[in-house]
Amino acid sequence: MSSQGPVVTRFAPSPTGYLHIGGARTALFNWLYARGRGGKFLLRIEDTDRARSTPEATEAILEGMQWLGLDHDGEAISQFARAERHRSVAHELLARGAAYKCFATPDEIAAAREAARAAGRPILFQSPWRDAPSENHPEAPFAIRLRAPRQGETVIEDAVQGTVRFRNETLDDMILLRSDGTPTYMLAVVVDDHDMGITHVIRGDDHLNNAARQILIYRALGWDVPQFAHIPLIHGPDGRKLSKRHGALGVAEYRALGYPAEAMRNYLARLGWSHGDDEFFTTAQALEWFDLTGINKAPARFDARKLDNLSGQHIRTMNDAALLRELKEWRAAIGEAPFTPEQEEGLRKAMPFLKERAKKFPDLIDKAHFVLATRPIIPDQKASAALDDVSRGILKQLTPHLQNASWNREALEGAATRLAEEKGMKFGRLAAPLRAALAGRSATPSVFDMMLVLGRDETIARLKDVTERD
Repeated sequence: MSSQGPVVTRFAPSPTGYLHIGGARTALFNWLYARGRGGKFLLRIEDTDRARSTPEATEAILEGMQWLGLDHDGEAISQFARAERHRSVAHELLARGAAYKCFATPDEIAAAREAARAAGRPILFQSPWRDAPSENHPEAPFAIRLRAPRQGETVIEDAVQGTVRFRNETLDDMILLRSDGTPTYMLAVVVDDHDMGITHVIRGDDHLNNAARQILIYRALGWDVPQFAHIPLIHGPDGRKLSKRHGALGVAEYRALGYPAEAMRNYLARLGWSHGDDEFFTTAQALEWFDLTGINKAPARFDARKLDNLSGQHIRTMNDAALLRELKEWRAAIGEAPFTPEQEEGLRKAMPFLKERAKKFPDLIDKAHFVLATRPIIPDQKASAALDDVSRGILKQLTPHLQNASWNREALEGAATRLAEEKGMKFGRLAAPLRAALAGRSATPSVFDMMLVLGRDETIARLKDVTERD
């Protein structure tokens, strides 16, 4: 196993669907490990399944990674485009005697396995062509199979799973090149990882069995074996593998739901990896801290509430200008109209208090309704109930006090409080119609925060719309 030179990792998705949470976490771990060590992070699209691979799925993967900020070095590599290289390696192994021609047909293989099953023997297919002399070879299509060792064991020194041993008698002579000349996944992965200079293969532990078989190919070729790190899969709250029944979504859908990218990076990093007791951290901290030794062997459990809580923390600590920029990008991504200059200016002013309790971008938009709405403000059903004749009369009396007040929090609070005292009521009795007049909602930010953002003219105009209507 080589430990020379810089770290080179890769993410190698199959473009047969969206970029799901498990794939995004694998990409993140590889990105963190490489970037945190000044190494390279490469992208390979494993598009050899031509029936299921689509350009749309490839684009979805690229867009998901771009949103998450997982930049890769160089161009994305197509595995399918390298098929000729894979074929040449298979023939090289054949020429060395490390592989052999197998003329067994699919029907013969199925029959041999059925006979072994009926006799209670292992169903591992052992080709009768392994040691057949070449003069006995028929003029027929053939597959190229690896001549795997029959005795001893193959050992994986895994950075996460530890030492994992496989008895070689349980590993078959895998096909490297099919009879139609197409290379298999097992061969293509090894050749690509070698040619790309991959030093660390970080992937789901559902590939652990593949690693044992791939090591045999590395050894047959005399190539350095990369450091393997097989990470546990993500489970749902019920302890089963995360799937659509848990509401598992693609990365694009989490983006559409309004989670900031940094919050997703933070949460995905914590799914199966830990740094002490730290839950909330920045991407810069993750790059500094991330190491393979911090990956847990036990499966991680996806918890939407934890994601929401982390997302809220990131929104609260985010720079207001950066938050507004991400909010605008999110709106564009979900196909919403851009903010007007007036709305954007209002959001900029309101952001310090809008973000205090928001967990996702839609929460910000909801709280910012008073900024985004235009006159005349149409109150919803609950807010309308607060605008009875008595309440409108009180607002009408309040209006001149506000017109003459200095436009700062202390003066505005003083004007409203004095009127409430004169009327022998608690301020809350005045706050409800104020919310309704200014925002058209019953749940809003502080009425004084709203007034300060809206300004004197807009505030008075909204109050008059309510008090002077018939």
